Amino acid sequence: MENALIHWSGGKDSALSLYRLLQNKEYNITNLLTSLSAQYQRISMHGVREALLDEQARSIGIPLVKMYIPEMPSMEIYEQTLAAALTELKNKGTSVSVFGDIFLEDLRTYRENKLGEIGVKAHFPLWGQPTQKLIYEFIDSGFKAVITCVNERCLDKSFVGRNIDEAFLKDLPENVDPCGENGEFHSFVYDGPVFKKPVRFVGGEVVYRKYNSSKNDSPDEREVGTPFDYGFWYFDLQKVESVVS
Repeated sequence: MENALIHWSGGKDSALSLYRLLQNKEYNITNLLTSLSAQYQRISMHGVREALLDEQARSIGIPLVKMYIPEMPSMEIYEQTLAAALTELKNKGTSVSVFGDIFLEDLRTYRENKLGEIGVKAHFPLWGQPTQKLIYEFIDSGFKAVITCVNERCLDKSFVGRNIDEAFLKDLPENVDPCGENGEFHSFVYDGPVFKKPVRFVGGEVVYRKYNSSKNDSPDEREVGTPFDYGFWYFDLQKVESVVS
């Protein structure tokens, strides 16, 4: 059985991918790999605090590897950081890199090409499947997730802080993918079949941030080849123990 790492965003697609891999027992999952903003200690784009990421990994029981990258890193810096992390894990016996991507062809090609340069294979357990089916599989499997970030072009700030459930899906505009595969929204999974116990948190402020990206920004920050100039609404989750009463 080959050793595999999963690129862990803390959100629903990586959680469902992990669940399927654990069920199928096709690979031995050795690590979760997550990129974080070195400046803010938060999961890239999702905006989730590092302390909550640590709680996720602790509850899942799979070792977590963190990549610290600058805020809005260049493609070159991102690729160098990722290559270093993957090379180290490859030297420890990991041969497969798992992603939760569903249908973005350019992104898949980019990932496969870069992994090929390192000598690691890519695996996409959710690839090509209807997103409506996938999101209901996520809910029906017992996962619980909260929306931490929405793209202002697609959703207004009333969607941040909501749980992913049937009511949420019903309220999504027709042009928004139910899995947010086009970057419409991001989530934080706090309970489900891969967790030993729920991750406890409380909601904080709703914060607006606007980015001015370029074609050189990393794929964790944007769709490959597509610069953007728009904002996001974030729901600032906080670890329960860190909240001062």
